[in-house]
Amino acid sequence: MLRKRGQKGFTLIELLIVIAIIGILAAIAIPMYQAQTLKARLSEVTNAMSNVSSGLVAFRNENGYFPACGTIALINTSLGVGISTNAASRAGAGMTTDGAGVITVTAIRNVGSPVDGSSLILTPTTDINTQGIVWNWSGTLSAVNGGAYMPRK
Repeated sequence: MLRKRGQKGFTLIELLIVIAIIGILAAIAIPMYQAQTLKARLSEVTNAMSNVSSGLVAFRNENGYFPACGTIALINTSLGVGISTNAASRAGAGMTTDGAGVITVTAIRNVGSPVDGSSLILTPTTDINTQGIVWNWSGTLSAVNGGAYMPRK
């Protein structure tokens, strides 16, 4: 009597289909993961700049003018804002403020290849209706990848 032998394992076609599906998923997922990693690293810099902007507003409300701080150490002492070590290292050449309240990071570093070397500027303007300060983002970061990494208002 002959018995039917049961099939063991997968056929070559089945294995090739699984490998193709994994390749397609990897081709989609890896670039998205890299973009999100860049945004997360860049958020350390933008969050630090937002904290400095709050300190600048408080300083201006108390003293009537914006202070000019040429280094992160001066920002920490003048405004009482703590900038993390990670944010400071990613701010590259440093974060500065001028007498008009403009916060500038001249060369972003340690973030990732398309973003490194870009500048980021946070500029205050006075809202005509409310007389409050509105902050506007600008800098060379807006030209990187169609502005995908630029912070939103």
